[in-house]
Amino acid sequence: MTLSPLRWLAKFQHGGIANQFFMALMVTIPVLNFGMLMGWQSPMTPILQSIDGPAPEPISDETISWMASITFFPSIFCGVLVGDLADRWGRKTTTMLTSLMLVISWSITLFSLRPWALIASRAVAGLACAGCYVVTPLYLKEIASDKIRGALGSLFILVQNLGYLVVYVAGDVLSFAAVMWICTAIPVLHLLVFLAMPETPVFLVKQGKVKEARVALAWLRNTSVEDKNLEDEVQQMEREEEYAQSMEKASWKSLFKDKNTFQAFRISLNVMLSQETCGYLVVLMYAGSIFDQASQSISLKLSPNKQTIVVGVIQLLGSIVASCIVEKTGRKWLLAGTSLATGLSMLGLGAWFYVTSLGGWLPGWLPVLAMCLCIFSDAAGYQPVPYVITSELFSFQHRGMVTSIVSSVDALSDFLQTKAYDPMLKLLGIHWVFIFFSVICFLGTLYTVLYVPETKDRSVEEIYAILEDGRKKVKRKDIEKGKEVSRL
Repeated sequence: MTLSPLRWLAKFQHGGIANQFFMALMVTIPVLNFGMLMGWQSPMTPILQSIDGPAPEPISDETISWMASITFFPSIFCGVLVGDLADRWGRKTTTMLTSLMLVISWSITLFSLRPWALIASRAVAGLACAGCYVVTPLYLKEIASDKIRGALGSLFILVQNLGYLVVYVAGDVLSFAAVMWICTAIPVLHLLVFLAMPETPVFLVKQGKVKEARVALAWLRNTSVEDKNLEDEVQQMEREEEYAQSMEKASWKSLFKDKNTFQAFRISLNVMLSQETCGYLVVLMYAGSIFDQASQSISLKLSPNKQTIVVGVIQLLGSIVASCIVEKTGRKWLLAGTSLATGLSMLGLGAWFYVTSLGGWLPGWLPVLAMCLCIFSDAAGYQPVPYVITSELFSFQHRGMVTSIVSSVDALSDFLQTKAYDPMLKLLGIHWVFIFFSVICFLGTLYTVLYVPETKDRSVEEIYAILEDGRKKVKRKDIEKGKEVSRL
């Protein structure tokens, strides 16, 4: 039986789902613009390297390489700083600072297209990168009700991929100057509009502003401040804050001291590293070559810009699927399934390049299919789910610190991958590079199945109880093995 439009709207408004999605979209606009910034280089590189282009002189390959990698470099060192700012100044202020960094980054490029300006612009964008990857997942987690926590968390990657696609299409149909002004206008408008957005209720409770937290939460849940369920949720936040105050202040020492917290930190770090080192960046870099190779065997003639648009559409479709199914499948099995699919597609790409390098024949559609599967699977779970899991594994006391640490490690991984890509290619050959990344994906799948708990619809206390129960089972097995050995 289908719902009428009015009944569907009423259902969507129930529990403030519409308000929460609206707030989530507002929070992720800096991520949208950062995705545009990252994707901008693909359609604009041929223009910047053209003799008749807008740059005073054609931009060299070395400068383009530094533009691609320098974005991640500041995030290595600034991730922890941004996490500390988010805990001190609030999620709202830090999100606005992220947009400000994006405005400065785009403004530098508007001012000059000389190599130093292009690299400097990307370095400033690295500060925004730290803001996006640290603050946005925290904001999304802390405004979401339990039943849509995963869907809102996965919006992070969906909106980023939308940014890629928007700039790909804009670069194909608009002038260079028009694209630049659109990209600059978005964070400017966000800065102005976001002034009216509320701080997260969790942070307000931490600051002792319980009344303000109740008002913000009432708007997010589309209810009155006297609502009993709302009061229960506020009281739960207050209990968590009281517990956090009674504990040792969040620090490296406290992170390692508590067994449950440290195990959660290891899980978070491992799933994020598996995601960041799965070779996704290499597939995106090599997409044009894969399309070119396929065009020699099958009728597939696409311009470079059209190729990037196809990649952007596949990314966006995968992200939409992730947002739709993450609450039904749960986090664990969606992550395991998509990491396995990504690994199989990487293995297919490696096998195709290996066989063809030896003079053998495999169908030209195989690498295109493998590439599309890799991009789709990665966007449908392997990219967004680790962010959701990381935000759900920790209380407010450790959430900001852990997210910032993991973000810094991820940024280091991205920086090394983008700079080491060409040397690895020359040393090993593209086939072994893809096979190496497939092994990482398979190891990530195995680790997820064996060690990652399901966090869907569970509080931090319930998740830690599962982790503790798992350690007890391992300990009992070790004791039983010890007894058997002693009998022998």
